[in-house]
Amino acid sequence: MTAESICNQRHRERMLRKQKVVDELIAGATHDKGLLLVITGNGKGKSSSAFGMVARSLGHGMKAGVVQFIKGAFSTGEETFFRRFPDEVEYHVMGEGFTWVTQDRNRDIQAAEAGWTVAQTMLSNPAINLVVLDELNIVLKFGYLPLERVLNALHQRPAGQHVVITGRGAIRELIDIADTVSEVNNIKHAFKQGIRAQKGIEL
Repeated sequence: MTAESICNQRHRERMLRKQKVVDELIAGATHDKGLLLVITGNGKGKSSSAFGMVARSLGHGMKAGVVQFIKGAFSTGEETFFRRFPDEVEYHVMGEGFTWVTQDRNRDIQAAEAGWTVAQTMLSNPAINLVVLDELNIVLKFGYLPLERVLNALHQRPAGQHVVITGRGAIRELIDIADTVSEVNNIKHAFKQGIRAQKGIEL
């Protein structure tokens, strides 16, 4: 046998073993439920991931709801896009800008309370299949909302409803109850090279 054929044979054997493991995992996943996903970390792409799931849900004929906490000082491409589907996506921008911009804790708390009022309505509506609570991690980290109120609403939501929570600094209590937790880390970022936020990428 040539070196190439030996390499190909070993690769095939590895992939067969891998396929067996994956098939066993798939066979063991037998039930459905509404998932709670937390996307956190200091890297770029947390909200982008959540909005990708909104697009995916629309592809399956599902309805989605979005509440953006903290953000609100400028319009984004995802807001402009998803507002084209008012019957499928309920979209609310409830923030007044990042905390280092507002510099007013009481105002931030009021904005968070207003956003949470909208979020609670979504979390009690079984017709909404996916709820995105963008930047809620930051709201909880700074104590702008009572944690127990948030946890209770998540526990009491409709059984099949999926919820995605984004933002840096996810708190342990939320991580503990989540089904899936992803951490996005920075390796390199254009902003550190003096490049401002670009349309279609950050905006």
